[in-house]
Amino acid sequence: MRNSQKITRIHLSVNEQDFPVVFGIVTPDPDYKLSLKLNKKLNISLRNTNPVEFRDDESNMFIFSKFADTSSSPDSIFQLVSNRSGKNFLLKKLKNIDYLLIINDPGKNIRPENVLLQLREIESVTGVFNIEFKTLKDRNLKYLV
Repeated sequence: MRNSQKITRIHLSVNEQDFPVVFGIVTPDPDYKLSLKLNKKLNISLRNTNPVEFRDDESNMFIFSKFADTSSSPDSIFQLVSNRSGKNFLLKKLKNIDYLLIINDPGKNIRPENVLLQLREIESVTGVFNIEFKTLKDRNLKYLV
């Protein structure tokens, strides 16, 4: 007779806290100016970090600037990532978005509604959109998380 073990499956629930908050920002400002304005407005400390780099199917290299802050709150991580590199886009379905502000806040210390209002108060920002992370379907999404 065959000795077979019973397989036990464990289902893990995906909590809403596991998904980061993503804001799409439209502005003519370069990345360094926007990061300074965000630092002042949100009282954070975004600093230039390693850019998002990858190659496409034809071996073309793409580089998207990235600023990050991990020091403001021990539970919260802010990232500002450029969605444009020349004529190329990090997330192709969001071609009208210049930058992505990604907030990982597992403790839920930050209220997205307040951040959205503060972003809209920045003079050079012409548009801010709250983007549902779950609805994003792009192969380059793996470079953001």
